[in-house]
Amino acid sequence: MRKFLVVLVLVSASIFSGCKTGLFGTEEAPAAPSQPAAPIAPLVVDGVRTSYADVVEKTSSAVVRIEAEGRSKPAARTQEEPQTPFGDEFFRQFPAPRGNQRPQLQRGLGSGVVVSADGTILTNAHVIDGADKITVLMADNKSFEAKLVGADKPSDLAVLKIEAQNLPFLTLGNSDNVRVGDIVLAIGNPLGIGQSVTAGIISAKGRRTGLSDGQSFEDFLQTDAPINRGNSGGALVNLNSELIGINSQILSSPGTGGGNIGIGFSIPSNMAKSVLEQLLKDGRVRRGMLGVRIQNITDDTAKALDLKEKSGVLISEVSSSGAAEKAGMKRGDIITAINGEKIEDSNVLRNKIAGTLPGTEIRLTVLRDGKAQDLTATLAEFDSETAANTNAPKNESSDDSNKQAESGKLGLTLQPVTPQVAKQLGLASDSEGLVVNEVDEDGVAAEAGIARGDVILEINRQAVNSVDAVQSALGSAGDKPVLLLISRRGQTIYLTVRPK
Repeated sequence: MRKFLVVLVLVSASIFSGCKTGLFGTEEAPAAPSQPAAPIAPLVVDGVRTSYADVVEKTSSAVVRIEAEGRSKPAARTQEEPQTPFGDEFFRQFPAPRGNQRPQLQRGLGSGVVVSADGTILTNAHVIDGADKITVLMADNKSFEAKLVGADKPSDLAVLKIEAQNLPFLTLGNSDNVRVGDIVLAIGNPLGIGQSVTAGIISAKGRRTGLSDGQSFEDFLQTDAPINRGNSGGALVNLNSELIGINSQILSSPGTGGGNIGIGFSIPSNMAKSVLEQLLKDGRVRRGMLGVRIQNITDDTAKALDLKEKSGVLISEVSSSGAAEKAGMKRGDIITAINGEKIEDSNVLRNKIAGTLPGTEIRLTVLRDGKAQDLTATLAEFDSETAANTNAPKNESSDDSNKQAESGKLGLTLQPVTPQVAKQLGLASDSEGLVVNEVDEDGVAAEAGIARGDVILEINRQAVNSVDAVQSALGSAGDKPVLLLISRRGQTIYLTVRPK
């Protein structure tokens, strides 16, 4: 049976009691006779590094254990919540109790990194989410009650402050200089057992897991250094003893009990530095917003648009009165560069815009109808509120206003958007297009991701309002892939299909 991979945040809710006898009992070993100290093993033998002890000695004392306490809110539940393949019990730092109960004390464990001598600490936002009390335990077992300076859920970062001086701390390195294949060490407090160090390499850069609700900003470093729950907020360091990442998530499998399988994700230090500086200064993070919905260009999309190369990101929606619309951008434009820097990935563009302060003027190079042009936009401020979802249409009776027709090439049953259908879809009464009533699960449309309730607005940049118009557009495309503009739950996206 196919196994689902699961992305887990790394908070541990387990508390382990100390074992006095240890694995080998409590008896003291007899004193060894006086003799010269054994020689220290060389760090490099025949050009191969044999030890990372020097790096660990320089960095481990700046990595701390974080204990978060909070009281869960009582919740009345009439039935058991269904299990999900994502193991929600690992995502909730302070899960709500079942039934009508009094608020209960909940505890969670995580890690953090001291980044200044006077007690500034970086950790994950999910480590301290909902906490009423935060305690920091240093490597030398000294404990401090921490104050929350600020938390930023979109980046999953938080800043704490403890009253201390002359603390060991880590310097933030330049994560842009990290290369795939670089050796890294992960330091943290997995499962509450105490500080642990693991080694691995950078497996990839610029990863996005999609764990959050779409309002996050992810640019993860991927590593195979073993990371487990409780390592959230811990350090990822390079061999120069610099902090290059804050450990945040792992990809796991239900068969492993949520444990490490060699795929971990760390927030890059450059993103952490920007968030740190803003939280210290203002207590919140301000991000720029362009006001567009964008997507990557696939090989089929490039062919459908007759592009010479698969480069840039495609605009599928332009927000009304947003920065992009004011700059003259249109749906169907392809953004190829920002301030002269080439863009080939939608997540890269999204993070660059978000990393720019609102009110900043930027220059965007766009491709429209095969011609490049430069547009200037002044960024608005990012708004984290999400639009409400709309429901899929119900089956309609077969009166004259709701006639359906099949598009054999796509494997769809389509119906014109009437005022009645528009109302059910939550669309404006004068909306046009064709609603998808049925999808052949073996058809090319299903393969492309088209679903029941989608509304087809355009085919190859031409509006379609009837099944005849769809058939005509498909006929004109011949054997080439076709680009469909789809309206789905209030948002528009482009999908590319290869008609049969």
